[in-house]
Amino acid sequence: MRQTVFLLFLVLLTASKGFAQFDLPNQILEPATWDSNISTKEAQVGETVELVFTASIIKDWYLYSSDFDPDLGPMVTEFSFEPNDSYELVGGITPINPSKKFDEEIWGGEYTYFKGEGVFKQKVKVLSKNFSVKASVSYQVCSDIDGKCIPASEDFTFNKLKVGNGGDETPAPEEKLEKITPEPKEVKEDQVVVPGDSGEAIESIEEAQEFSADMSEEGESVWGFMVIAFLGGLAAILTPCVFPMVPMTVSFFNKPNQPKAKNIFQALTYGISIILIYTVIGAIVAKIFGPAAANFLSTHWLPNLLFFAIFFIFALSFFGMFEIVLPSKLVNSMDRQADKGGVLAPFFMAFTLVLVSFSCTGPIVGSILVESAGGAFVKPVAGMFAFSLAFAIPFTFLAFFPSWLSKMPKSGGWMNSVKVVLGFVELALAFKFLSVADQVYHWGILDRYVYIAIWAAIALSLGLYLLGYIRLPHDSKLEIVPIPRMLLAVVSFTFVIYLLPGLFGAPLKLLSGYLPPQTTHEFDLVKTIRENAGSSSTSQSNVTTASNYSKRKYADKLHFPHGIQGYFDLEEGMAAAKAEGKPIFIDFTGHGCVNCRKMEDNVWGETPVLKRLKNEYVVVALYVDDRTLLPESEWVTSSYDGKVKKTLGEVNADWQISKFKNNAQPFYLLLDHKGELLAKPKAFDLEVQNFVDFLDSGLKEFETRQKQLAVK
Repeated sequence: MRQTVFLLFLVLLTASKGFAQFDLPNQILEPATWDSNISTKEAQVGETVELVFTASIIKDWYLYSSDFDPDLGPMVTEFSFEPNDSYELVGGITPINPSKKFDEEIWGGEYTYFKGEGVFKQKVKVLSKNFSVKASVSYQVCSDIDGKCIPASEDFTFNKLKVGNGGDETPAPEEKLEKITPEPKEVKEDQVVVPGDSGEAIESIEEAQEFSADMSEEGESVWGFMVIAFLGGLAAILTPCVFPMVPMTVSFFNKPNQPKAKNIFQALTYGISIILIYTVIGAIVAKIFGPAAANFLSTHWLPNLLFFAIFFIFALSFFGMFEIVLPSKLVNSMDRQADKGGVLAPFFMAFTLVLVSFSCTGPIVGSILVESAGGAFVKPVAGMFAFSLAFAIPFTFLAFFPSWLSKMPKSGGWMNSVKVVLGFVELALAFKFLSVADQVYHWGILDRYVYIAIWAAIALSLGLYLLGYIRLPHDSKLEIVPIPRMLLAVVSFTFVIYLLPGLFGAPLKLLSGYLPPQTTHEFDLVKTIRENAGSSSTSQSNVTTASNYSKRKYADKLHFPHGIQGYFDLEEGMAAAKAEGKPIFIDFTGHGCVNCRKMEDNVWGETPVLKRLKNEYVVVALYVDDRTLLPESEWVTSSYDGKVKKTLGEVNADWQISKFKNNAQPFYLLLDHKGELLAKPKAFDLEVQNFVDFLDSGLKEFETRQKQLAVK
């Protein structure tokens, strides 16, 4: 009797599982919650008020904003408003100061996002005392930790505004929140984006920018930038405009008839003055190119072409084609002030040094300011502080210890070589800005192939210069090659060799932040080889699948990587799997899913995985963030939240949540023809062998079930 009861219990338990023997991970995540309010509690008919939408985002997650190109890849946050006679939209939705990031490796462009909190505003004009606005938002949040991305939506109703109209101030009755059909994109206009720190309305965009400028830099690599700027300061010391001034300047602070304490005080004042002058310059640049200009400086063609020209001209100057100098009147004026002595003498000496050395330090300082002029305040100030610190330390220490001067190398032609090497670096960096403008505006003049070729030519020229095969106007004849020059030449030639495979499609991951995206590479031999991997063993059924691929749903908009042929509709994929006698590989993915792209590039593209996906499975990609509006006959009322799902992405996302208790991407399933799991679902994992094992376990289980069916 006990055995019978126990067996009955096992049967009931198995039936309740729903998906064979596999437990599904319950991961219904909600990384962002929304709140809404109106900027004022009372208004008159004809007045304008602001609707404020506030997203609270949990730690280690971020929300994509609404002010970048929706065709870039990530799912932009979109608001829609149900029209009625009680209000009128004034302009478009305005996000409040998001952070920004330029991603060349995956998206090939700049996107904006929020961390911690995201605030969006919409101005509306009150047209009636029965004021009521229904709105909805579609958005996507992603994780910094494991790369999961989750699309979601939220509805809002604003009907608590007290409206005055001829003495009648009866508020509008409360309405029940309903599902709102998204309006066409025409209601969306060009937007500026801005993160407040609470749900309270911020009085103006400018106020929000001032308040949160430092917040937007959180997580940015300011320290790394300071290290680069510090090295730039050390390099500036070795240039012919600066190095010869060291003994002359140090002698000014070591007068025999002056107390040693005064010498030390003046030396410290001199060093601090150098730091102060450069740091103030950084602060001025930060103020001029503040948060409001960030997006313009980063993506618009005009500033990027201007920066390209600046770097190019600086490079020509370092090569010796001409010299960039400040007006002699300004330099002489500062020199006269220093000669007067007193407490201010060290300060004017520092100012004189800055002006006299401008022809050599100007290009380096300009490079630092251009690199940091992206709308942040801390970065340009920190960069100039680091540069000036490195620049000031040698002068100050040598003033403390003048005997060290005798151990310094003598001035000579080596200093001009330092300038020329810096010129090559400036020339290479110049093309980075030209590349940004080219990518954003799709000019097609500087694709990845041309860019890599230019850098390889620059590196090769640098190596030949260091070995003495190339001489420039101010160079001395090189009788022998010093060991440091030879080692630098080896580094330069090594870089050329590293770049060469990139001409044929190699990813060059060490330079991913500087190169144009892989998609701009016309001759991609690596991609061609990968796409043909396993093609020799492709079955006849798969050939038939490929020939009819363009006729399938959404194939005109959605595509698979690496030449994989598959489906974007579940029913079509299930039918094809039954016809071909293959198991089904389900890929829950998204346009804005970074880790989905990483899996496709680093795992799917490997031969063992690619062969199995092409030949052993029917692949179905279900995009959870696609905005394609479905026919009304394909709308789905969710069993999870009771809402009507009207777009392709909403339907796919709802199926993932309702059936598999998971709403994160990437998420991979292996199913049989009954829609039952063949293996435990898999998420983000860059280990190729783990993915191969996952696919093989599904194939083995599928074969076992097919044999059992054949026996029956």
